[in-house]
Amino acid sequence: MLRWPILCHLSFLLCLSAFLGPNALLAQNKKQAFAKHITDSPIIDGYLDEDIWKEAAPLQNFTQNFPTDTLPAQHQTKVKFLYDDQFLYIGIVAKSSGEDFVVSSLRRDFRGSTTDNVSFFFDTFQDGVNAYQFGVNPYGAQRESLVSDGGISRSSFNPNWDVKWFSDGHIDGDTYMAEIAIPFYSLKYPEGCTQWNIQAYRFDLQSNERSTWSRVDQNQLLSNLGYLGVLNFERPLPKNNSTYYFIPYANLAQSKDYNADTPMTRDTKVGFDVKVPIGTQMNLDLTVNPDFSNVEVDDLINNISRFEVSLPEKRQFFLDNSDLFSSFGNSRDVSPFFSRRIGIARDADGNNIQNDIIGGFRLSGKLNSKLRLGALSLQTKEDAANGIPSNNNSMLAIQQRVFGRSQVGLFLINRETTDKASLEDDDQAFNRVMGLDYSLASANNKWTGKFFAHSSINDNDSQNRWSGQALMRFNNRFWNIFTLGLFVDDAFNSDLGFIPRKGFIKKADKVTRTFYPKSGSVNTYQIGCYNEFYFTQDLDFKQTDHTIKFEYIVNYKDQSRLEANYFSRYVYLFDDFDPTRSDGGTPLPMGSDYRYNSWALEYRSTLANLFTWGATATVGEFYNGRITGLKGRINFRQQPTFNLSVDFDYNDIRLASPYPSAKLFLVAPKLEWTFTKNLFWSNFIQYSNFSDNFGINSRLQWRFAPMSDLFLVYNDGYDTVNFYRRYRSINLKLNYWFNI
Repeated sequence: MLRWPILCHLSFLLCLSAFLGPNALLAQNKKQAFAKHITDSPIIDGYLDEDIWKEAAPLQNFTQNFPTDTLPAQHQTKVKFLYDDQFLYIGIVAKSSGEDFVVSSLRRDFRGSTTDNVSFFFDTFQDGVNAYQFGVNPYGAQRESLVSDGGISRSSFNPNWDVKWFSDGHIDGDTYMAEIAIPFYSLKYPEGCTQWNIQAYRFDLQSNERSTWSRVDQNQLLSNLGYLGVLNFERPLPKNNSTYYFIPYANLAQSKDYNADTPMTRDTKVGFDVKVPIGTQMNLDLTVNPDFSNVEVDDLINNISRFEVSLPEKRQFFLDNSDLFSSFGNSRDVSPFFSRRIGIARDADGNNIQNDIIGGFRLSGKLNSKLRLGALSLQTKEDAANGIPSNNNSMLAIQQRVFGRSQVGLFLINRETTDKASLEDDDQAFNRVMGLDYSLASANNKWTGKFFAHSSINDNDSQNRWSGQALMRFNNRFWNIFTLGLFVDDAFNSDLGFIPRKGFIKKADKVTRTFYPKSGSVNTYQIGCYNEFYFTQDLDFKQTDHTIKFEYIVNYKDQSRLEANYFSRYVYLFDDFDPTRSDGGTPLPMGSDYRYNSWALEYRSTLANLFTWGATATVGEFYNGRITGLKGRINFRQQPTFNLSVDFDYNDIRLASPYPSAKLFLVAPKLEWTFTKNLFWSNFIQYSNFSDNFGINSRLQWRFAPMSDLFLVYNDGYDTVNFYRRYRSINLKLNYWFNI
């Protein structure tokens, strides 16, 4: 019965999106900047003292984005562009109100909102869909990322992407200067082009000001690619003779598993990646015996919900053009491809363990100005001792740009066992998923949407299983409104995807109104309401969840933030559930239902201080009991070399007898020293009685050449109940990027 309203909802929104795509208002006239061709290259030392910089026309007249978006920037920034046949050069002069620049770290990939910096978006194909981001702080420390899906949401960023480029900077009183040199071989662009779309923007934490060269409405993200201006090159860019990279590694490890009471093991692992340019717009990545054991550890999470949570992908092999593969579906509810599934498998006891990858390839990039192609295939090893067969994991994806900045995408995913004789009786020989997605981004930046229909099939189930979504969002200066309808069949499955919940219809709507006071310390007030329903398929679409959330948000001019939330929830349990995960505890029974309310108060301090903090306090009802929670982070820095942060998460859950109660703690201090821009030492300690884990990760990293590192990593893990050692390891890892 409930399928028809969802289908009507889908049909209406698809018709609306088709109308808005080609007929939306044209974007405002783009600002123009110019890059001068040179033959003598500047020295990248952070000083713009060569005569050639005087010949370049400055990009200036920045406009505030915060605290207002209608006035010139209080403290101006000047940017100049030069280029030769190998590099794009950028010179930056940034003035502020004083000498107290905020530089939280010299480490690469610093967080932009916590550090003074000037950053850039380069949309080299001028499609308004994908871009490169580069940024530097006052000392020339670097950050870079890939931007996808038009930059319209925070999930559009991929900050784990790295590439070779060069920079330096220095502070001189109330001004800092920086120089950047980006090799053309590190970028993709149309051969012989004379224009890129660009944005230059700045975080000035001394004056609590954000400013942009090409004006961006304050209700939009700075990354929205619909607001970019144009960089004009004096002559056509040189042919992009992209460099081949050969990236070998060696990992020497010594470890001991105290649970298994086995002797200390020593292991030496070697392998390599190869990056091959295909024309000027495509990349081919090859990997043999990759080392996907990250030198970074994942953050522990006290997950007191009923469903799995996802963690970000950090492995470099998967990052370039990653949106070609990962942007299908809905990352929160049903994502058909989640690359972290590759290299992980379940053993005979149902535990997730590492499953070695033999090798594979990944092809990605543009076929022409509007059509993108992605293909990957990786082969995993058989692990007979743990009942894991060898599998081939493959995906083919294409994306076609339509109606300006909107996209249509098609994909096919195949996970197939290559040695079927090793399968257990209940194992699946293959799993295949295919689908069609449409992403809407209107020319006037007010309308966005996401629509998809996906189908899966397994070898022992000849019937196609479906998932589908229709989402439309309107966002202007005063209103942010979205409506969503989503269906996931109870037998829909993607072995390489992230699907925390199946067999439901979801309907969600949200309305937020923003107010702009004319004076005082407050920049904006926001009032919002979110309403969400779930209807479960195998219960004849009985309503099993309903959440109403009212929110009140105050954004201050010093960039601190206060948020108050009220939640009203209804939950029907279709499985037994114990939120405390207590050993031997009596779970809340399947078939029971609960109505409960709670409050949350969140505060984040101004980011310019040496000591900063943010926390969320929760209190109220929780199923048939009560919950009191406190979660947040405190941070102290001695800039720019030392940073201490402590993450904490405390939940006091008190359920009615005979159900369990517990006080759940997670404390995670991290101490980081950035001795130079190339030498880092981080120490990460995590204690959680929820997961019975106390872990220590100490990592010394020396970046002795661009993109080339030597790591020394020590790990120690303990049980939190009896505090006995579970494991210990030490790794020495070396990788080097050879240009060929």
